Amino acid sequence: MAMHTGMGPVWRHMRTDRSAADVRLGRDTLRRVLAFATPHKPVITVFLVLTVLDSLLVVVNPLVVKEIVDVGIKDSRVSYIAVLAAIMAAVALLEAGLTVWSGVLSSRIGEGLILDLRSAVFAHVQRLSLAFFTRTQTGALVSRLNNDVIGAQRAFTSTLQSTVSNSIAVVVVGATMITLSWQVTLLCLVLFPVLVLTARWVGGRLSELTRRQMDGNAALGNAMTERFNVGGAMLLKLFGRREVEDEQFTAKAAVVRDLGVRISLITRLFAATLMLIPALATALVYGVGGWLVVRGDLSIGTLLALGTLLLRLLGPLQGLSNVRIDVMTALVSFERVFEILDLPTTVPEKADAKELPAGSSTVEFDDVVFRYPRADEVSLASLEAVARRETKDTGEILHGVSFQAGEGDMVALVGPSGAGKTTVTHLVARLYDVTGGAVRVGGTDVRDLTLQSLEDAVGYVTQDAYMFHDTIRANLDYARPGASEDELWAALSAAQIDRLVRSLPEGLDTVVGDRGYRLSGGERQRLAIARLLLKAPRIVVLDEATAHLDSESEAAVQRALDTALEGRTSLVIAHRLSTVRNADRILVLDEGRIVQQGTHTELLAEGGLYAHLYRTQFADQPVEA
Repeated sequence: MAMHTGMGPVWRHMRTDRSAADVRLGRDTLRRVLAFATPHKPVITVFLVLTVLDSLLVVVNPLVVKEIVDVGIKDSRVSYIAVLAAIMAAVALLEAGLTVWSGVLSSRIGEGLILDLRSAVFAHVQRLSLAFFTRTQTGALVSRLNNDVIGAQRAFTSTLQSTVSNSIAVVVVGATMITLSWQVTLLCLVLFPVLVLTARWVGGRLSELTRRQMDGNAALGNAMTERFNVGGAMLLKLFGRREVEDEQFTAKAAVVRDLGVRISLITRLFAATLMLIPALATALVYGVGGWLVVRGDLSIGTLLALGTLLLRLLGPLQGLSNVRIDVMTALVSFERVFEILDLPTTVPEKADAKELPAGSSTVEFDDVVFRYPRADEVSLASLEAVARRETKDTGEILHGVSFQAGEGDMVALVGPSGAGKTTVTHLVARLYDVTGGAVRVGGTDVRDLTLQSLEDAVGYVTQDAYMFHDTIRANLDYARPGASEDELWAALSAAQIDRLVRSLPEGLDTVVGDRGYRLSGGERQRLAIARLLLKAPRIVVLDEATAHLDSESEAAVQRALDTALEGRTSLVIAHRLSTVRNADRILVLDEGRIVQQGTHTELLAEGGLYAHLYRTQFADQPVEA
């Protein structure tokens, strides 16, 4: 393989994070790494056998050259030379075959491991609580699924292969050279410390510069990600910050440029050193070896073999000098992946969880107390762009909240911002778990239900309906995969948006754009309602579903909501009190407590916060008796 014949391994170590050598990893990490490798054990075994065999072949051709010169040419044995040349050709073919075969196995191991790790992380992250996603920077999380997983994969491909092959090559080549001439071998090894010390200095400089360059590129990537999406681009245009943004981006890009120039300078200086050391070593071999040949202590064939073997020794020696750094770098990547896998979910599913009975749609809050979890309970500082260590509880958000919603009832939640309305609805679908008390759906504590059955029973429409950057059809299919064309159009019709979709050139195959920005706010809301209708949940949660809409859009969305709520238990959050006047019960929340409840007429007659909110919105109209 190529690593035996030159300085290839050296380059790979130059940009390794050498600080990884100082990391201390426990046995548990190594055990888990081996657990991930177990399914690939047969392939790894064959891979290592091929690597060992290839490493042993590294000395064959130099020894064959020695025989050709010292025996074949010296004694004029043409047939013997032909046989040895055929052996050299066969060894070359065998090495080429081993290279290809081991490369294929290396790819199978590496890609298989990447698949296992990515699948495990993706599956685990999906099961973490909503609190995790409210704190985590998406880019940092995606990096774990990409960069760190690939870094972990190197432990079983390049790192494992280079360590095994370099170890065997050093032993075999070194022993062969000492057997041929211990004097020349020892003289050559004098130059090795110079190469190691130079490589370590350059490696330290390059790892630091490369880390800073990666941080700079990450800053550029974050800047582009935030400004190239629809929302960021709109904000930039509305505030007219083009020149300032240009200057800031150019300044960040200039930092990356300067670091690139410094990295290029150091790598070229080291490249010159890499060429100089082998050249000096070769000169030493042929100088001292030539003198020994003249004295009759060494044959010409042996001298040629030593010169060839020398070049096959320096690369593996340099590679082995960095083994600890390579191994620890790969294991640190594993550790970063395991950090994600070890994050506990704050909404675990019980082993004996049961399905929500069919038709159950009552909702009950029984003296519910809730606080949001701290950062150290749900997230990792390394996944937050601006990490803040929280040592104190956030404090209670809900205080002894109790109410019931019967089957088919519409319960409205009103109150000032920050009163806890959205928090109440999040607890119904168990996006969070209560701190005290209980939330029951169908008479069963939601903590005793399977997550899937609860998620199937509850449907949401929020004020900012999220759409995938895909077609209308794909966004609808997310609610009910495999829905028929007629079912899709029926849902669109009920949501008051079928005429619009039919008027589009691509119809259901129209791409809605990033977050659905190619649609208006009202169109997105009606499409979200169509998606809800396809899901057909028993319990519907509407969180400001008509907020920020113009009158015409609000009227269309409200008609669609009337269809969506028919026959279903619903919790409706609304700042516009006119949209909840017909609710079966209105709960007025303030500072995490239910301060009033009743019908619209009862609450107006009672006075208090509800009447105050109503007067504020309809100051020019008399309060109803």
